Amino acid sequence: MTLIKKILCAVDFSEASEEAVRYAAGLARQTGAELHLVHAFQIPMLALPDGAVLPSPEWTASASQKLQAGLKELSAPYTQLGVQTHLVDGQAHAEIERMVGEIGADLVVIGTHGRTGFAHLLMGSVAERIVRTSRVPVITVPMKKPD
Repeated sequence: MTLIKKILCAVDFSEASEEAVRYAAGLARQTGAELHLVHAFQIPMLALPDGAVLPSPEWTASASQKLQAGLKELSAPYTQLGVQTHLVDGQAHAEIERMVGEIGADLVVIGTHGRTGFAHLLMGSVAERIVRTSRVPVITVPMKKPD
């Protein structure tokens, strides 16, 4: 059995990912593992018949600053664990898999929204894709249902 030394927790700032961070932090406390929070985002692009339009560098910098602030806020309750945050640009599933290799993660923790049917088909599921393709074990954490 492999010891858990590094936990990668993928976040999207939803309630589901907040649950996943709490769960991952608990595991990190119990095992003494490093905790890494990762948020992947794609710079939006408007495709036109004659090419594409990207947002201005100012918009990109502002978005990046807001996302970094969000990661800092999400990780703040866990500073005693030495949590590390990573903001990466690209498709979520691909960047999560890349970061698993880059940091040498032994485990991925990711929240699930619990979408089914048409909503699942329309929105897709990063968590599902990670479960299917990950080289390391994955724990999915469901969003808490209201009592």
